[in-house]
Amino acid sequence: MTRFLIPIAAVALVAATAPRPWTAVAIPVSTGSYLVGNPKARVKLVEYVSYTCPHCAHYAAESEQVLGAMVRSGSTSVEIRNQVHDGIDLAAATLARCSGAAAFPKVHAAFFQKQSEWAERAAEWAAANRARIESWPQLTQLAAVAEGAGLPAIARDAGAPAPAIAQCFANDAAVKKTLAVSEATSKVQGTPAFEINGRLIQNVGWTQLLPQLRAAGAK
Repeated sequence: MTRFLIPIAAVALVAATAPRPWTAVAIPVSTGSYLVGNPKARVKLVEYVSYTCPHCAHYAAESEQVLGAMVRSGSTSVEIRNQVHDGIDLAAATLARCSGAAAFPKVHAAFFQKQSEWAERAAEWAAANRARIESWPQLTQLAAVAEGAGLPAIARDAGAPAPAIAQCFANDAAVKKTLAVSEATSKVQGTPAFEINGRLIQNVGWTQLLPQLRAAGAK
């Protein structure tokens, strides 16, 4: 039997140059949001979401497997546009953005996967500390509420760099960018809402969205 020996250096080179799966690729786009997947994908899905929206968490759970396969195939990209609904939502959206392009897909997914856990903690912490923090600057309040909810720990566990998290509320630059993205979603009546190749789709869930993605060419 003939044996083929591949030099260790060659194996290392192959590993180093292997492409990342599209689901792990995020790039900032002109809207101020992150686009996950192949930027040249035939099907361009935009998701308008809020991290404190239970319907959004339900949609994320239902769509995760099939939509993930569509993104991995390169046929579909997903742009995440945050519509901020409240203070803890602003803290979460800002933290997700601060995580950076490399970590954003996993942080985004983790915030929805653990929504019921951290949202309850946030509500309890805010109720217990409202009188104490109401005179604090907004950035200090956002950082404190995020910490009380356990959001920085979730982001770190999902791969967000600790220095990026630490600097997230150091000034108002990140918060302003998050608010700018949210303000640009005013045409959307509620979350989740979607666009497929520029066509706005509202008041639907994953069951209704899936056939429309298939019809557009998602695989």
